[in-house]
Amino acid sequence: MNTTLSLRVPQNVIEQLGLLADATGKSRNFLAVQAMQDFIEREAWQVQEIQEAIKEADAGDFATDEEVRAIKTKWSRNAD
Repeated sequence: MNTTLSLRVPQNVIEQLGLLADATGKSRNFLAVQAMQDFIEREAWQVQEIQEAIKEADAGDFATDEEVRAIKTKWSRNAD
């Protein structure tokens, strides 16, 4: 089921969307819906990860000093 949604969109965004639609052969509507879906999925994932991390922190589930040192060593070595 589709529903109509009215938005106030800056003119430059509409112009960029039109250029992208022309370049890809997709409709502006298709690209706008795809962009919203991608944004919603990404933000929902991030919110879920944050909520899980808060639960872990509230439960006292933190990395040990040894785990932190191991990660620091790993990334320090790879940075060179």
